[in-house]
Amino acid sequence: MSPVHESPSDSPFRAEPSARDLAPQFVLPLVVRIEKAAPPARTDALEAAARAVLVMLSDERSLGDGEWAQAMRDWQDARIRKVVRRARGAEWRRAEALPGITVTCGTAEVRVFPPVPLDGWPKELAKLQVSGTDLDDPEPPSAAGPTAPVMWLNPELGMSAGKAMAQAGHGVQLAWWELSEEERNAWRDAGFPLAVRTAGAERWPELTASGLPLVRDAGFTEIAPGSCTVVADHPALR
Repeated sequence: MSPVHESPSDSPFRAEPSARDLAPQFVLPLVVRIEKAAPPARTDALEAAARAVLVMLSDERSLGDGEWAQAMRDWQDARIRKVVRRARGAEWRRAEALPGITVTCGTAEVRVFPPVPLDGWPKELAKLQVSGTDLDDPEPPSAAGPTAPVMWLNPELGMSAGKAMAQAGHGVQLAWWELSEEERNAWRDAGFPLAVRTAGAERWPELTASGLPLVRDAGFTEIAPGSCTVVADHPALR
């Protein structure tokens, strides 16, 4: 059975805190560039965030004895929290000057940074706004290809773009954990192709019962604890 991103200890889904609840908590910062005159399309931003998580997980600095490896281990030993903030102009330039990786997808740029303690954000990122990050698609996104990994969003939840970006990132991370080393290498070598789409209402129950990796939100922002937000549909896991 594929893993589920677990809800917090005070939710009805678990009575007692787990080891992940009790471990020191870290967060993966993601910053999306939103220039006032040219905001990115929502789907591009969601896909850029998901790809940024994969790029960070697979980067040599995150592995073995790499400079980010200990922070990555500390983060993954606790809850896989991600927080999306927005920046423009000088804010974006300051964010780009910090160690991290910028991923571009269509109209969107997202920069991901190595994990930081929950209360230890760099001042350049701590000043950025986190709430109200919302975006629109100028046209409905095209249908996902039959062989592409797809992060299916719950059609019943109204999430801001920032929230949905974090949830898409959770989905790809759960899929990554499920893949073999050979499958991970193939995905990375292909440039991490993926799509983020909202599932049809009639298909969502089927997806949540499929055994594919399922994200249950911890309920810290916007939606109720334990809400199913994303199903990670990777061809190798079907």
